[in-house]
Amino acid sequence: MKKNIGATLALYPAPVIVVGAMVNGKPSWTLAAHAGTVAHSHLMVSLVKAHYINAGIRDTKKLSVNVVDESWLKEADKMGTTSGNKTDKSGAFAFTIGENGAPLIDTAKISIECEVDGNYELENFDNFICKILATYADDGILNDAGKINYHTFKPVLFEFPTYEYFVTGGKVGDCGKMNK
Repeated sequence: MKKNIGATLALYPAPVIVVGAMVNGKPSWTLAAHAGTVAHSHLMVSLVKAHYINAGIRDTKKLSVNVVDESWLKEADKMGTTSGNKTDKSGAFAFTIGENGAPLIDTAKISIECEVDGNYELENFDNFICKILATYADDGILNDAGKINYHTFKPVLFEFPTYEYFVTGGKVGDCGKMNK
């Protein structure tokens, strides 16, 4: 029997990302785990309104979503414990400016460059609805067809409320073929 545990957010674990944006002409970064797909062409990034980076996102309408793997988790984690309102985080990562103007973290094996289509404000959160403009992937994680190979690339996942990190595991089935 299931027990009602209240209005609890239970869609965890979720991918860990570092959001990048230009703020006053310099890159800034913040760790996030509230992001997801809202259409094949769009994703949503949810950030507490008080984050320093939000002003840059609102101003430029551009951001990057840098997917974290275990190789740079320690550096990514620091972006969630250091406030851009108090510390200049522009030098935290080597970066490249993407074709559309968003800063991309060089060590991230996947970076998604986005343009903000809208902001759904809710309970002290900016929920940026973002059109995907370009996805940059390291050659080492691509398969022969040029697609991301998740057997090779293992993104880090975040679990709330324990605040623990996990990595993705093995394949458990083939979508749409399990009942044939």
